[in-house]
Formats: sequence, C-alpha cells, structure tokens
Amino acid sequence: MIAFTSGEGLRREARGSEMWFKATAVDTHARFSLMERTLPPAGRMPPAHRHVDNDEAYFVLDGEVEFRVGEEVLHGSIGTFVLVPAGDAHTFGNTSAEPARLLVFHAPALDRYFEELELLWATGEPPSRDAELDLMRRHGMEPA
Repeated sequence: MIAFTSGEGLRREARGSEMWFKATAVDTHARFSLMERTLPPAGRMPPAHRHVDNDEAYFVLDGEVEFRVGEEVLHGSIGTFVLVPAGDAHTFGNTSAEPARLLVFHAPALDRYFEELELLWATGEPPSRDAELDLMRRHGMEPA
C-alpha cells in the first residue's frame, strides 16, 4: 500500500507549479500516474498540445483553473472534472489572482516527462517555447 496526505509524495516543480506525485510509473507498472498540483496565480500555461497515447484527467480541489480543450474554454472551480482523451488539443492554467490546486491523472503514466520538465525549468530562466515543445515531443505529445 502507498498512502500520502496533501503535500506529500514525490515532489517536482516547474512553471512555478508544485507537483506531488501520489503514484508513478514504478508504483503502477506504468499503467497510470497521479499528481496533486498547485498552480500559481496567473502562471504560464503549457503550450497547447495533444497526447498521442495518453488520456489525461483533471479534478479541481481548490481555486479556479481555466481549461482549453479544442475550441472550448471552461472555467473550472472546486469539484470540476475534465477528461481529455488522447488526441484532443488542450492546455490549462490558473488565470485567477489566487493559487489553485488540482489532481492530474495520466494513463499510461507520464511522470518521467515531469521529471525532465523540472530539469528544463531549473535554470532560473523560463525555457523557450521550442525547448518545451522538444521535450513534449520526446514524451508523445504534439503541438496543437
């Protein structure tokens, strides 16, 4: 059994966002990964992208999160659930003045991407869009 409370797990940080992985590929035989993620106010959204082979789901725990899926824009608050099937173009972020917190589920697991994303952002300067897109491509994501 694995058990964590809020703010526990494997910690990662990128884009000013703190991520606590509750389940990783090692834990789930790569079937899925799950993280609790805090988004800073008015933080940088990931470049819009599609996961070739990953479904992604979000559940808002606190605050407000803007989801852009295809041409749709949804302003999610506590209790909002969003499922983004593989192949659907999307991005998300906190456009409010307060922090937001959500659960993010990837199937199959995608925690290795976030390990590399943390390294990409560790220089103190935000990476270029091209550098982010190159990393995304290496992990089965296409620009949208």
